[in-house]
Amino acid sequence: MGILTEERVKINVFETAGENCCVAACDGQKVYEIIKAALCENKKIELSFAYVNELTPTFLNSAIGQLYGCFPAEQIESNLLFMDISEEDEIILKRVIERAKTYFEHAYTCRKALKDVLGGEDA
Repeated sequence: MGILTEERVKINVFETAGENCCVAACDGQKVYEIIKAALCENKKIELSFAYVNELTPTFLNSAIGQLYGCFPAEQIESNLLFMDISEEDEIILKRVIERAKTYFEHAYTCRKALKDVLGGEDA
């Protein structure tokens, strides 16, 4: 679980996921839920990857990528700090973030265009 300390939530991925191999989307979802709650309260978040031996894009898409569909990139990037992450895993993380930004930016644009053409509510 996240620990609240002076408006800062500390999340240990290993403890939250329950494993040192963070590969499953369902484990990433656990991390996402804690981050999302903290971002809704505009809190700072320290996400530690200490003791994580394996990290996959699937896990990161679930834990981090989907945040970009709910929050502005600026809010995420100013409030979420990544700690104890290896260089190799940081490369994967950066790729996941860039893809999520692109995906959600295009998804919003497509929904808006569809709404403009069809009128009414979002598709």
